[in-house]
Amino acid sequence: MTSPDGRKVLRIGPQSVVYSRRAPYPGWTESFGNELSEAISSLEKTQENAGSAAQALATGTAKNPESAVTTVEDAQLAMQFAAQLRSKATETVQSVFQTQV
Repeated sequence: MTSPDGRKVLRIGPQSVVYSRRAPYPGWTESFGNELSEAISSLEKTQENAGSAAQALATGTAKNPESAVTTVEDAQLAMQFAAQLRSKATETVQSVFQTQV
């Protein structure tokens, strides 16, 4: 059976019942894509700021060395956090694909 809009499907077999939805999925809307894009842009900006701060430290032109070091460390933590999120998301997707119903 398929819903009138074609996005919901229910299949009943001799030993199984399968329900699936086609895009757009609940919770996966334009707003999620926008939020993800903003987060990536913020991470890029953090990395750019860290690059500028590191260069200023290396050339001796940093007005506030403590602030420059903090900026570089913040960027490193942000990148580590992003990498952990990516790893967890990948593991979750792989787990979903391997789940047998």
